[in-house]
Amino acid sequence: MSSKQSPTSPGSEGDERKRKRKLSNRESARRSRMRKQQHLDELTLQVTQLKEENKKVRQMIDGASDLYINFATENNVVRAQVAELTDRLRSLNSVLQIASEVSGFAFDIQDVPENLLEPWQLPYPVQPIPASADVFQY
Repeated sequence: MSSKQSPTSPGSEGDERKRKRKLSNRESARRSRMRKQQHLDELTLQVTQLKEENKKVRQMIDGASDLYINFATENNVVRAQVAELTDRLRSLNSVLQIASEVSGFAFDIQDVPENLLEPWQLPYPVQPIPASADVFQY
């Protein structure tokens, strides 16, 4: 008997199975690495897109904040002007009252409107401003 095994011997089938299994495992590992790489690429793309979207939203917020600050500043200026003009109106009404008393002529002196005395009170009811999801579209 020979010590070498023939190609059809049982040991040879086991070696062939091991070789096929090893080859199958390598192919499976390669596919798995490819899927992981593809998933990583998709996530990287998504991160880039979300950063861009975040940047646009921040720019919109900054723009809205700037508008708010500008309007608030303008509102404070207008309130100061209203207060100054209200004081002037009162002073002129006082002068007219004195002139009326001294001259004997009757002047039609109107009272200062209430909304000028309390500029923080709006003369009309506050209406809510409806918001739309379109505001955040770019």
